[in-house]
Amino acid sequence: MAAHPQVKLTKRAVDALSVAAGDTVVWDRDLPGFGIRVYASGRKVWCVQTRGPSGGPKRVALGPYGNLTADQARGKATRAIDRIKQGLDPDPPPPAPAPTVADLAARYLEAHVRVNCRPKTIEAFEPIIQLYIVPELGYLDIADVDRAHVSALHHKLRDKPTQANQTVKVLARMFRLAEAWGMTPPRRNPCRSIRRYRERPRARFLTPAEYRRLGRVLDAAEADGSVFPTAVPALRLLLLTGCRKNEILTLKWDDVDRAAGELQLRDSKTGWRSVPLTPAVAHVLAGILRLAGNPWVITGQKRGERLKNLDEAWRRLRRRAKLPDVRIHDCRHSYASRALALGEGLPMIGALLGHASVGTTARYAHLARDTERTSAARVGGSIGAAILPRADAA
Repeated sequence: MAAHPQVKLTKRAVDALSVAAGDTVVWDRDLPGFGIRVYASGRKVWCVQTRGPSGGPKRVALGPYGNLTADQARGKATRAIDRIKQGLDPDPPPPAPAPTVADLAARYLEAHVRVNCRPKTIEAFEPIIQLYIVPELGYLDIADVDRAHVSALHHKLRDKPTQANQTVKVLARMFRLAEAWGMTPPRRNPCRSIRRYRERPRARFLTPAEYRRLGRVLDAAEADGSVFPTAVPALRLLLLTGCRKNEILTLKWDDVDRAAGELQLRDSKTGWRSVPLTPAVAHVLAGILRLAGNPWVITGQKRGERLKNLDEAWRRLRRRAKLPDVRIHDCRHSYASRALALGEGLPMIGALLGHASVGTTARYAHLARDTERTSAARVGGSIGAAILPRADAA
């Protein structure tokens, strides 16, 4: 291979280089190890050659002249020579693609929600992420999401205010973890300052007449087998205890402590709690067939498993009872309402329902005031009959 004297490798100098046959390398005068290989065909390729910490000289092509200008090639050569001397590959690996919201959502579900959250929370969060967050924001790099994106998503769900607020809440948690996981540098959470929609909690309370109607429908369904057999006692237990749906569906026979007279709910939403084993509850439990090898009180169709879906049976039964607007959770609200009507105070109702804070029970305060007015009218009427003139008392 022919040798050329060292020159300052500029565009003009490189354009003037040529060889009659074979090929040669022309080295730069100012940057040792930086050169250009010239072929007889006229093709020219930038290259570097230097020694690493453990080995002989290493020559690496940087790219053809024409694709790289002299200045670009010189900069690339400087970086390549430095990396070779450190024992690294001359070309750094391409940067990893920036994580997107879809990447964050997948990690959030897999590494956080399914590991740390209760089944009911998983059941609530997965649709929010898969139906709202990923379709709207999944394509964006995490670092590119700003308040405007979150506000637009929140506004799009404005006809479902509770769902809209919950979506922003989940997204805020995702971004907090993204920062903790190093998926995005520390910055202001884009979900901050999003003004939540006013939510109007919908609580439906069963009247005494509706209780009786529902009781007759449950009796009929038990007799004619129109719903899965264990669905009927499950609903009766919900009505009689005010428990959450999942607390009854995950109840095991080992949780029924007859000696202590209580149901021990080990995996309640608010942690372990007990529910009094009243005569009515004991009567329902006595009517449930205990299957060998199955630990669950409310058994499912498959051997050894529990019933997991009560909603379909409830929809069918409430239709027959002419209660189309009553949700399963309204059985819990109705339990609280009946307790208030019988004179129980809010602290006791909170204890019966397993509320973690008095603020949760406070939603029934308006019912307590109604009960107080009814009681006051009854007491006042009784006294008024004795001390007021007959016409005024009437």
